[in-house]
Amino acid sequence: MSREPEPPSGATEVGVPASSRVVEIEDLAFGYGEAKQPALDGLTLSIEHGEFACVLGPSGCGKSTLLGILSGLYAPQRGRVAVDGTLVYEGGRRMAREAPPMGYVFQDPRLLPWRRVRQNVELALRAAGVPQAEWERRVSRYLDMCGIGPFAESWPGNLSGGQRQRVAIARALAIEPTLVLMDEPFSTLDEVTARFLRRELLDVWERTGQTIIFVTHSIREAVFLADHVYVMTAGPGKLLERRTIEIPRPRVYEDPRLTEIEAGMVEWVLRHWGFYENAEREEGG
Repeated sequence: MSREPEPPSGATEVGVPASSRVVEIEDLAFGYGEAKQPALDGLTLSIEHGEFACVLGPSGCGKSTLLGILSGLYAPQRGRVAVDGTLVYEGGRRMAREAPPMGYVFQDPRLLPWRRVRQNVELALRAAGVPQAEWERRVSRYLDMCGIGPFAESWPGNLSGGQRQRVAIARALAIEPTLVLMDEPFSTLDEVTARFLRRELLDVWERTGQTIIFVTHSIREAVFLADHVYVMTAGPGKLLERRTIEIPRPRVYEDPRLTEIEAGMVEWVLRHWGFYENAEREEGG
């Protein structure tokens, strides 16, 4: 029997007490139409209240599909999903008419160009059923918190990519959701802007105490941001391992401990995602 690779330095496996869970997923499965293999098959994981969770995996492992199921965009074919004590799916069937509120930040900010920044946030508040008397306070609070308050009356087309993504984050937070789902929100930005916004996001998260599930394929991004990194298999998607990042906050990119964890994790996932097997197969002809 082959020996499994050792976990990278700085990471541990920790169980989650049931009383603190905000997300519980058991044996989740989902497939797209005529695809030869499912996007998710047997995914089981749980996430704590107030946690910054990063879901890490290569393209095609079902990371975005997982967010789509949590948000209600897709219904699983199998499995159980509970959010903040509400059973949302059981055996592939929708159980709750309404799930707890969730904010969603995509790779693209998805702002309406014919609506000003303030109005884009107000549309989310309207859709979430927030009383109109609350709108002004919430819009101002979360735009200011995300450092975009001075641009409340601007048109999205007059903002930079990083500024538009700040608006998207403020829009997701303004509904004061149980969960904030983020699907590689900084992947289209240059690295300098992305690093700055990651620090800003952590500051906002610490101030709000909200639970964030952040999807990424970047190991350095996951290690810098997360309390726990949920490493997915290469596909079909299931949980390979849950890693705890024990570097104290606030963190800095130049911390050699982060570099050490990243290096060990890269080596570990290369083996588990099958890259070494593919390389050996190509070398062997």
